[in-house]
Amino acid sequence: MPTQAAPFISATQAWLKTVIIKHNICPFAKRELERGSIRFTVKHDTGIEDCLLGLIDECELLDSDDGIETSLLIYADAFTGFEDYLDFLELAEALLVEQGYEGIYQLASFHPDYCFDGAAPDDAANYTNRSPYPMLHLLREAGLERAISTYPEPETIPQRNIDLTRSLGAKKMQTLLAACYMQDK
Repeated sequence: MPTQAAPFISATQAWLKTVIIKHNICPFAKRELERGSIRFTVKHDTGIEDCLLGLIDECELLDSDDGIETSLLIYADAFTGFEDYLDFLELAEALLVEQGYEGIYQLASFHPDYCFDGAAPDDAANYTNRSPYPMLHLLREAGLERAISTYPEPETIPQRNIDLTRSLGAKKMQTLLAACYMQDK
């Protein structure tokens, strides 16, 4: 892992283990982490065009490497504002369609200030999508469909996560997320 990327990857891996997997927010993440099939990529680009090109580069890498099930594109220096991130996400989703990746790859979105439409910023439910850094989670749709087909009542996952994060509370969720930054120190 390049030194420049190390703290970003370390914090993201800590978040994945101590928030997402430990609290079962994504019931499919543990298997992929244990298999070593999650790719962590740190992007230092700040221009939208460069970030979009990086996304397509990542899709092309996934096209050529079946050993990678999912990829986390971590934006170290871009999209610190949540609204800017949402604008980028919209462009990224449109680009996947334009480039013929609809139905092949899917994007999940994570940001340190993630706030669901209509939710209060301090609603603990926002922590289901809050991460140490702005990132896009690029998932293979075929792999996601296989995982969902073996999971009982996958449609209940989002509400279960909302209930869980709200029961833990915003302060606890904030503490869990903040602790991820300390992993590399």
